[in-house]
Amino acid sequence: MQATNNILLIRPSNFGFNNETAISNSFQKKVNGNESELKKLVLAEFDAFASVLKTNGINVFVFEDTNFPEKPDAVFPNNWISFHADGTVIIYPMHAHNRRKERRQDIIEAIKKNFNITKLIDFSGYEKQNKYLEGTGSIVFDHKNKIAYASLSPRTDKGLFLKLCDQLSYKGICFYSFDKSGKEIYHSNVMMCIGENFAVICLAAINDEKEKEMVFNNLTASGHRVIDISFHQMENFAGNMLELKGGTKKNILALSQSAFKCLATSQKQQLAQSVELVPLAIPTIETIGGGSARCMIAEIFLPVL
Repeated sequence: MQATNNILLIRPSNFGFNNETAISNSFQKKVNGNESELKKLVLAEFDAFASVLKTNGINVFVFEDTNFPEKPDAVFPNNWISFHADGTVIIYPMHAHNRRKERRQDIIEAIKKNFNITKLIDFSGYEKQNKYLEGTGSIVFDHKNKIAYASLSPRTDKGLFLKLCDQLSYKGICFYSFDKSGKEIYHSNVMMCIGENFAVICLAAINDEKEKEMVFNNLTASGHRVIDISFHQMENFAGNMLELKGGTKKNILALSQSAFKCLATSQKQQLAQSVELVPLAIPTIETIGGGSARCMIAEIFLPVL
């Protein structure tokens, strides 16, 4: 099952520009403005985001961020946890010290009330070895075909990625990708998205021709229609999208308005063959946080109690 209709969101308390993550995340941008006004904007964007997804038939489990300790990136929970269809929960090691505070046992306990958790894999201890693997930011899962893709970076350790793939019995495919300036792309999920039968990817970001061919061939061999996006489209988060199971027969594709606007008509038509595109207005979160719609969502594939 590639898409679920159960998701976890975190409503942020202290969202802001994270200086620690900005070192490796070129998508982040500082915005001048009144702090309280920015907070109002962010909360309005978040609440509308959750509301639109609910309207489209998604079961949204919203947890309030705690005020202390302050966590500027709490709105992106997919980096510290993932929930799998066999009952497995995975906790991930985080690169930024101030992001490690996002991990919350109380959220896992609350999820247990509705879903069956049978196994916990906790990789957070690898932080002591300076090894990191930031959830479904680092890993783009093709659950249907049991394949996982990872663009290696300071936040995505090759050894840990392959170790996790081995534990999940997934085929692991790793490669390097770079932005226009030649900097390693910080997370795999900003340059590629895998749906039930399509894959959106910025192939130009993969410099090594053999790696590019390997990724493309694996995507097509597993039955995905590949939709290639440009650097400009990737910079506008067109790779940071997520297919979800909505309330109708057709699944939805959660994406930001900026991603929607930069897609060509032909690309939208290709996607619309499989999913209904649902644009979500999150410009402040995208700009300051350097993450988009997919980053805000932790899918829950766990068996329902």
